[in-house]
Amino acid sequence: MRNIDKLYADRRMTAGEAVAMIPSGAKMAMALGVGQPPAILKALADRAEAGEVDDLRLYYLLSTAIAGETVLRYDLMDRIHPHSLFHSAIERGLDARARENGRPDVVQFVPTSFQQTPRLLCHEIGVDTLIATVSPMDADGNFSFGTNTDYAQPVSRTAKRVILEVNPHMPRVFGDCTVHVSKVTALVENPAVLLEIPKAAPQPADAIIGGLIADLVQDGATLQMGIGALPDAVCAALKNHKNLGVHTEMLTPGLVELMKAGVVTNARKTLHPGKTVFAFCMGDRSTYDYLHENPDMEAHPVSYVNDVHVIGRNDSMVSVNATLEIDLDGACCSESLNGRQFTGAGGQLDFVRGAYASNGGQSIIACHATAKAGTISRIVPRLSGPATTPRNDVHIVATEYGLVNLKGLSTSERARALIGLAAPQFRDALSADARSS
Repeated sequence: MRNIDKLYADRRMTAGEAVAMIPSGAKMAMALGVGQPPAILKALADRAEAGEVDDLRLYYLLSTAIAGETVLRYDLMDRIHPHSLFHSAIERGLDARARENGRPDVVQFVPTSFQQTPRLLCHEIGVDTLIATVSPMDADGNFSFGTNTDYAQPVSRTAKRVILEVNPHMPRVFGDCTVHVSKVTALVENPAVLLEIPKAAPQPADAIIGGLIADLVQDGATLQMGIGALPDAVCAALKNHKNLGVHTEMLTPGLVELMKAGVVTNARKTLHPGKTVFAFCMGDRSTYDYLHENPDMEAHPVSYVNDVHVIGRNDSMVSVNATLEIDLDGACCSESLNGRQFTGAGGQLDFVRGAYASNGGQSIIACHATAKAGTISRIVPRLSGPATTPRNDVHIVATEYGLVNLKGLSTSERARALIGLAAPQFRDALSADARSS
């Protein structure tokens, strides 16, 4: 038996045996999104429910139903303490239920940029346990983090306990995205079907905004896209472009479709030419299949992918991100609604600054002009939450009513330009507010 096979055999165990290694008081990092391991998380939830472990601090971004049905159940909040760095509907629901019961919020929110997350977890917080899903071991004894290199791979290098769920459905991806069996504490085999993210239903405004943005993108540009119907619409509008590249924190089905169609070739990239570079992926089964052992794709830690200086080394970098509110100075709140945390900062500012640092780069913030069926304007006099992207950094803003480059505009010029991007029924009130302030 090869040494790596013996190491694997020695570390293979049931999920219950694996989570029994996690003591009360542990500081755990749970993988993001698709990388959340269902068998391990269920076993950990069962152990907490039985009172066998307590005072667990769980750090993570973007939980899914995998966590929501196990470790993020409301009845476990006295034993498992979520520390979210990027909320989903699960955290919003937990806190709403707590308020209904007269309790303070049960989810702790940790503000950070996505790029800083590995340092935050490894050194500022000192996470001692990693829980994640990986692909099967290769001939050299390495497991690929597949869809979720982001912060999982850096944490695997510093955590005392690395507890992994080995899943044959997880794609094996190339790049700086592996952990060796010798570094692993426990291995749990579970051939669970990977979580798939359904496509968001498009709205008429999405196609309009997508077309406006696509007209700004030159052949040979390198793209970063977020998730949702609007970025999908941008990708759809790029189908006649040529030799695009990809350097993105999140790899989406829309970007993969452009690769399959030959629109993305990465041939003219100035950094990692010929390679699509990403930190994590969420999509459907066909997206994950396309990732598997694809030599044109590379996954890297988010500390590298989202580094402003790394992003800026891609010439003609185009960053497209969404926001919830834009004030008349141009500042954007992309993470809270009505004074409550809604998502998180993510990597928006990382790419806003990185794209603008690029030779010929463009940073685009896009949103629908209104919310709630046209009853609320997203262009507002003042933000209701934190400035995820400060006014000094915002470059191009787009709504279905047009787009504007804010760089070089005075505050009064910005206000007039942004009012022109608002829905017509809100422009008079916004103009009156601008004159009075």
